[in-house]
Amino acid sequence: MKNVGMKPDTLRSATAGAKFYAPAHCLTRIAERDTEKGDPQASARIAGILAAKRTDELLPLCHPLPIHAAEVHFSIHADHVAIEAEAHTIGPTGVEMEALTAASMAALTLYDMLKPYAEPEELAIGDTHLIDKTGGKSDHTRTLAAPVPAAVFVVSNPIVDGNKPDTAGQQVKADLEKAGFTPIDYMLLPEEPARLQEAVRDAVAASCGLIITVGGTGIGPKDKTVETIEPMLSTPMPGLMETARAFGQRRSPHAVMSRGVGGFIGQTLTLTFPGSRGGAEETMTALLPSLVHILKIQARFASGQ
Repeated sequence: MKNVGMKPDTLRSATAGAKFYAPAHCLTRIAERDTEKGDPQASARIAGILAAKRTDELLPLCHPLPIHAAEVHFSIHADHVAIEAEAHTIGPTGVEMEALTAASMAALTLYDMLKPYAEPEELAIGDTHLIDKTGGKSDHTRTLAAPVPAAVFVVSNPIVDGNKPDTAGQQVKADLEKAGFTPIDYMLLPEEPARLQEAVRDAVAASCGLIITVGGTGIGPKDKTVETIEPMLSTPMPGLMETARAFGQRRSPHAVMSRGVGGFIGQTLTLTFPGSRGGAEETMTALLPSLVHILKIQARFASGQ
């Protein structure tokens, strides 16, 4: 089973279709909602909705998802009933299989209720397919449309002194490269506010699109990254790091210790990530779609659109 524990929850929807083929007199019974077992449309609708809610019990590798809404629709044609099933959730993975399962189960229910009125060869189910889906990667891209220069400043005395490897900063740099940021200025800095402030000012002056500091957001006596960066923000964006902390707290109670801040310094988006690799990775996972979207908007403003 695929691990989706590091994927952020998003609003996701899917619509799937299927067709139930039957002779004309069976289709008339469906239209008139008249079979010996009851209303075939009502029964197939309920069966489809129930199937969407219990897909993880039917398909062994599907993740359980909260189904916030599900519906099944029918339209009767000359030789078949067209079925459309929709499912909606807020979760880390999509609801395509829930919609497909709902459409399939609705079709099977029609088959079951109409089989007394036709020969086996007269009934068939086919054309089960995904019609559309929204949410996740389809709506929230994690890759830039055009390259943006970035800077990663790792603030840590042990790393600068060579007593500790830099895993967090390297992870952030690799994630930015994968997202299309280039060139990336990567720098190790001691825990001295003046040195960090100078590096940030130089990056802003060089028209760097994104600055990420790594480290110095905790409660230690030398953790002064937040105190250094926060006064420099011309446009604070508290929602960014609030989102990152909320994402982290669902995975580790230690995420509450991060005091990170974010926003613009002039035209440069600046964020303060925690110094642990896990914390930095979680922060990037939570924020990357937002960073891509914000920088896309920033590029429009810069071009006068």
